[in-house]
Formats: sequence, structure tokens, C-alpha cells
Amino acid sequence: MRRYQFLRHTADAKFRAFGSSLEEAFANAALATASLMWDCQKIKERVEYKVTVEGRDLKQMLVNFLEEILYLFESKRFLLAVVDKINIKREKNKFKLKAVFKGDKYKDIYIIHGDVKAITYNEMKILNNDHFTLQVVVDI
Repeated sequence: MRRYQFLRHTADAKFRAFGSSLEEAFANAALATASLMWDCQKIKERVEYKVTVEGRDLKQMLVNFLEEILYLFESKRFLLAVVDKINIKREKNKFKLKAVFKGDKYKDIYIIHGDVKAITYNEMKILNNDHFTLQVVVDI
């Protein structure tokens, strides 16, 4: 199964991320988001950040999760390469996600080729058939 695919969108970037589990689909959505800014496969795994986000529903949690990539890039110059140890749980009336982001601090050896300004709820979908599909539009 492919990890993600980009779709046509008039002004922003739109993608679908896939996974055999919800966790795998969330991880692939993170890689799709990061790949709009840099080549994840070229980033060395030298630094780790533990990420914990919550949401009142899966869509809010997905937005909060993907915004962590933007926050870590802007505040720590962190470039995501891999999402590891991702775990999603439902707790009472909210969802909680824990994961480990692996990557590296920005250096001149890495090329930044784009900018994601924000994650949006526009056209967002979370589908569960025989696998999970997440559709996301980001403001570039």
C-alpha cells in the first residue's frame, strides 16, 4: 500500500494518507505534510521529540498532530524524517495520541523546498473501509 498521494487543488496542497491502521495513516499524513517542505528520506535520524496531542474528535487531533511538525520546525528548526511508536487512544470524551518524531536539526546540507503555513479542516475526511484514508488540505 502506498503511504500517501497528492491531489489537485486550486490554491493549496491536498493529499490522502493511507494505512492499515489509524496510527499508520496518521504517521503517513505527517510524512506527506513534511514532504511538502523537505525530502524526508534525506533527513538523518539524529534527534527525537516525544509528541502528545489531544482532540475532542479525530479531525481535531489530526490537525493538532500535523501542527506539531510546523511548530517544531519553526521553534526548534527540526526536520521530520520518521514517525515512530505512534499510539492513539480514546479517553472518555477525547482522543489522545502519543508518538516519537525522529529527524534532525536544520543544517545547510538539507534543502527546504516549500512552506506549509497551516493545517485546515477544509475538505478533511477520515475514512475507514478495509483500510484507513485521511484527506487533508494544507495552506501553503
